Amino acid sequence: MLAALRNRFPLIMKWGKLIGVTGGAQILIQGLGFLVGIYIIRILSQEQYAYYTLANTMLGTMTVLADGGISTGVMAEGGKEWKDRDELGAILATGMQMRRQFAIGSLLVSIPVLYYLLHSQGLLWWESSLLILCLIPAFLAALSGSLLQIVPRLHQNINELLKINVQLNVVRLVLTLPLLHFLPLASLAILASSIGQWVSNIQLRKLSLKKANWKAAPTAEYRRRIMAKVKKILPGSIYYCISGQITVWLVAFFSDTDSVAEIGALSRLMMLLSLVKLSVDMLIVPRYARLPSDKKTVILRFFQVLALLTGVSVLIVGAVYLFPNVFLWILGGQYMNLDYEVVLMTISSCIMLVSGVGYMLASSRGIIPNPYLFILVNVVSQVLILYFLVDYTTLAGVILFSIYGAILNLVYRVVDFLYQTLVKVDWSTEGS
Repeated sequence: MLAALRNRFPLIMKWGKLIGVTGGAQILIQGLGFLVGIYIIRILSQEQYAYYTLANTMLGTMTVLADGGISTGVMAEGGKEWKDRDELGAILATGMQMRRQFAIGSLLVSIPVLYYLLHSQGLLWWESSLLILCLIPAFLAALSGSLLQIVPRLHQNINELLKINVQLNVVRLVLTLPLLHFLPLASLAILASSIGQWVSNIQLRKLSLKKANWKAAPTAEYRRRIMAKVKKILPGSIYYCISGQITVWLVAFFSDTDSVAEIGALSRLMMLLSLVKLSVDMLIVPRYARLPSDKKTVILRFFQVLALLTGVSVLIVGAVYLFPNVFLWILGGQYMNLDYEVVLMTISSCIMLVSGVGYMLASSRGIIPNPYLFILVNVVSQVLILYFLVDYTTLAGVILFSIYGAILNLVYRVVDFLYQTLVKVDWSTEGS
């Protein structure tokens, strides 16, 4: 029966198997990660979880600054040379070299800001220093991991990647439970996560060695090509460091420690959506990057993916709206009063999911918005939203602000994608 179906519908059966295997493994991966996150929420005091939220937010900022578009450039160049082991190795070596240089600048900018925020929330100087010291290994591990995954993603080594991600979350779980049981501190929660990522990176390097020559030297030509992408993306990345985490920043500056913990807990609950994003990132984005340079196909596939994600998002928002207490119970008794806020956060996160996937798809084809126009439009719109539409001193107001911003961001990305693909891209030379 299965053989007959496979012969009659080979494409459907192939994708069915990929989605089934990937979906099942991602449920396991995200399930383990989600359990760790919920355990951290429940076992840490609201005060400690507020510090954990600030540190994790800054970790995201540091990682974005240190990347600056390098991984996008490596993916775009690697998509052209993915079958050539030596060329692919040179591209990765160039990306790694650039990453190390960018990481130094990121640390110099981010650490003083994080120290100030922690101190303003009541953390003593030595506690702030300890938390920052535990954050640095997590930062370095995250930087290496994102580049190391590019080779197996391009070659669609899905099963191996899934095994490594399962291992990462198992290590986190095994380390986090006993550590926080005896010492429920934000710094130890960060440290346990970084150890898991380092173990994962070792496995990723072994896997990528099969398809890329890591002994290849960086080249000036690939640096020039990747830097061309960085110049387009970096201004937007710097802006994202502010706007992408602005809900936490607004709460940190204008509210109390409890509100920081609440926005962090709601954001952690929304990590369930990363199951969808990771599946798209592993299965669809690399294939989209490898599509032939046909305008109609590139545009059609883009909107098919976004339409599918929109449908999934509507179902998710509906479930949270009907049963908010069920989802809040997961977070624990400290957060049961956030039934209105959890619905708002779900809407915001779903819109961001669709917008983020749109960006990943477009950038994998080298289609990147003009960063200066993008920043100008978003800054002006966000100032107007803050001034006229929301009360940024309340948790609900801050989340509403993120919803309006996410909608404008999505609209901008779609319009820019259509403009570039229909007007700017020369499809006769694309990919040559």
